[in-house]
Amino acid sequence: MEAIKKHTGLVYPMNRSNVDTDQIIPKQFLKRIERTGFGQFVFYHWRFDDNGNKRADFSLNDKKYENASVLLAGENFGCGSSREHAPWALLDYGFRVIIAPTFADIFYNNSLKNGIVLIKMDEEQIQQWMRQADTGELYLTVDLEAQTITDGDKVEYNFDIPEYHKNKLINGWDDIALTLQYQEQITAYETATQK
Repeated sequence: MEAIKKHTGLVYPMNRSNVDTDQIIPKQFLKRIERTGFGQFVFYHWRFDDNGNKRADFSLNDKKYENASVLLAGENFGCGSSREHAPWALLDYGFRVIIAPTFADIFYNNSLKNGIVLIKMDEEQIQQWMRQADTGELYLTVDLEAQTITDGDKVEYNFDIPEYHKNKLINGWDDIALTLQYQEQITAYETATQK
């Protein structure tokens, strides 16, 4: 997992609540066995028509959001089934940070385990950023170590994140890498039990 301590990114506003994991990555694209290659299918039914052509009426297709890496969303983002493919698709597309008032629990944990910074923020503040992001020119800087978000006017906002997840993200540790921090103790235990 790629470590992330500080990230500045273009903001894409998705002013929708209850975006479920089947909308994030539809079920017909879950056949891959690796974690990469899902980004092209993110929000597929909203981004493309039945013939696979980009929809002009879905804002993520607008060139002004081409390199967006911060996603603003409505409440209960990531609800629905527990598919881990949803964070894989969002990360593969290029989103490193998602800010919403609330997240579905399983999606929240899956995303943090896969290297996406999820931040719960006051809905009123998110709506303000949504309006600013409509121009395609809003950038936010997330400092994970300081637990702050800084906007274009240099105004800082604090956020909470569990220390456990914060440490994993800053160090780039997935669950396996975290377990390997105890390699010496694991080896000593295995040696002792083999006697």
